[in-house]
This record gives sequence, C-alpha cells and structure tokens, in this order.
Amino acid sequence: MMMIKRADIVIIGGGIIGCSIAYNLAKMGCKNVVLFEKNSLSSGATGRCGAGIRQQFGTKTNCILARESIKIFENLSQELEYDIELNQGGYLILAYTEKEVNQFKKNVALQQSLDINARFINVEEAKDIVPPLNTEGILAATFCPTDGHADPFKTNFAYAEAAQRLGVKIYTFTEVNEIGTENNKIVAVNTDKGKLLTPTVINAAGGYSGVIGKMVGVDLPVYSQRHQILITEPIDPLFKPMLMSFSRNFYCQQTPHGSIIMGFGDPNEPKGDDIESSWQFAREMAQKMTKVVPLLKEVSMLRQWAGLYNVSPDAQPILGEHPQVGGFYMAIGFSGHGFMLAPVASKLISELILTGRTSLSIEDKLDIGRFKRGELILEPSVL
Repeated sequence: MMMIKRADIVIIGGGIIGCSIAYNLAKMGCKNVVLFEKNSLSSGATGRCGAGIRQQFGTKTNCILARESIKIFENLSQELEYDIELNQGGYLILAYTEKEVNQFKKNVALQQSLDINARFINVEEAKDIVPPLNTEGILAATFCPTDGHADPFKTNFAYAEAAQRLGVKIYTFTEVNEIGTENNKIVAVNTDKGKLLTPTVINAAGGYSGVIGKMVGVDLPVYSQRHQILITEPIDPLFKPMLMSFSRNFYCQQTPHGSIIMGFGDPNEPKGDDIESSWQFAREMAQKMTKVVPLLKEVSMLRQWAGLYNVSPDAQPILGEHPQVGGFYMAIGFSGHGFMLAPVASKLISELILTGRTSLSIEDKLDIGRFKRGELILEPSVL
C-alpha cells in the first residue's frame, strides 16, 4: 500500500490505545487519520497483557475511567461487529494485612458512591466465590461481579478493522524515525517508508513513548518496566473471577478456553525495555499461586512471556496536548492499565482533539502539567 502524503492526524502505536483512538476519531467524523506501527498490531504491551478489566481502584479518577470503560466494553462486540470475548466473571481482591483491610473499606465506599457494584466481603464469602481458595492468612476481600476480562488481540483487531472501515489508513511495519516541528508546532512525520505532512501527532507508543517524546525535544515523565506472565495448559473450570492481591503481589485468572494466566510485578525490576522471560519468575509465580490455589500444583505451565508497563509518576495515564509542542498529544503512562482503560481514554482524547473538551470533566486532572503543579493523583491499588 502506497503511503499517502498528508493527514489531519497521525497516531504512533498500533496497540489498543492507538487503534481505539483511530476508531474514535473516525467515528467522530475525522476521516484523514493515519496510524503507524513499527511492527505488527498488538506486538507491544497489548499482545502481552493479562487482559483484566477492573473497576476496583482507590482514586475517584481511576474509578470513573474504569466504570465508563466497562460500559463501553459491554457493548463493544456489537458496536465493532467482532466478538471480543468479554467475560465478566468479577475480580476477587484479597486482603492479607490490616492496612489492606482499612484501604479496601475506603476503596469500596468510594466505588459504591460512584455506582460501582463492589462490596467488602468476609473470608467465608470469598471461599464461596472461589471454592478451591486456600483462605490461610486472608483477612477479608472485595468483589465486583461486573469486572472481568476480554481477548486483547481480538479487541485490538476489532478497533483496527472498524477504524479502517471508516477510512483510517493503518501502516504496519513502518517505523517513525523523526517528527518535524516548526515554531514549536508539529508539521511532519518521517518514517522509514517516507514522509507525511501533518499538524497533529498522538503519541500512543506505550513502552516506547519516551523515545517519541525525544523526537519533539521533550522529556516525558514516564519510564518502562518489564512485567512477566505465564499461562498453563487448559483445565476444567476452576474459578470464574480474577484473583488478585496487592500485598502478596499476584493476579491470576482462568480464560474462557480453560488456561490459567497469572503474573506479578517484581519490585526489584529495573527500568528499561527488556522483555526477555526469566526462569526465576516462573518458579516464584508457581510458588505464590500453589499456596493460594493448591489444586494448581497438578497443572502444567505451557509458556511465559514479558511486556512493558509504561509507568507515570502517579500510576495514572497522561492524556492531552504537550504545553511546549503544539499539536503533540499524549495517551501514555497507563502503568499496566492501558487495556482496561483504552475504550474511555481513547474517546476522551478524541473529544479533546476534535472539540477542545471532553464528556467527562477529568482532562484537567490527567494533563502532563499536574506533575509540575504537584497535583499527583496517587493510586493506592496498583500491582
């Protein structure tokens, strides 16, 4: 496919953020949109994520974003004409410390005040929801039945195909190597396949968003960090919800096909773009999960992989235009929550670019200027 010479908007990154933005822009009537992906669609964090979707956060901003995302997810297969395999089996989040118990009570009060159907439950109720659970050490839990997971590949391809039907041009295996600016405004994008003139660039490059920032001469306050995951052989249904603990540092869920996917964030993981897998992770993951669900001792691991979290200083996304570069927009720093927040984040950034305002009044809270202003929105419930 020959590359066009001009576009109203260029998106860099073919993951869930980039493809969902492309779709939302086109849906709102902006047809001359180009998306560049240096590899294949979903080749970055989207294709490597744990696929969970939860509303059980500890800040108002993340709760609202997640709640609105779930509403979109629930109708997405129909809207995009593509089954994304949404499965709302809930999230069961386990409290192993008194500090967590206190935090979870605050979280649930906040969530319920925002019409999120979460509840604080005791150990017996947790065991009823997940019968094979080893309750040793568990003090309490929270549960939200409308949380769940979807297939990240299918969701991303659904967005990409719907965007293309609306006229978006997607160029895969096309690497952006330079962004042209004049008088601190975007004017062009250079790729290894040629140059394209544009006044607007959206940085949706995930773990590589810092590299894109440097192309326009700005240091973005994000860093990348490896997170590892493994998956088991398929087995008969064992439990429905995503099992999660912040203090014990794990998440684990059974996919619709029977395989169990699980991961954790290593607190000693260095910053960087390493995505190699390690045997140490596989061993520690197995040790963690066989204590929580002892039946997993009999299950074989099939494979493991790693992907990048793109982490912001407060573990919340950065959405909006950069104050120093006109036409340079960011949808970055999702800190491991990109897949679950993509439906609403892409809608908000599209509204912001095309109309100057958003349907949720949170753009002033998620802009990059919040770090200079000292207005960080610290999320207590991240893994």
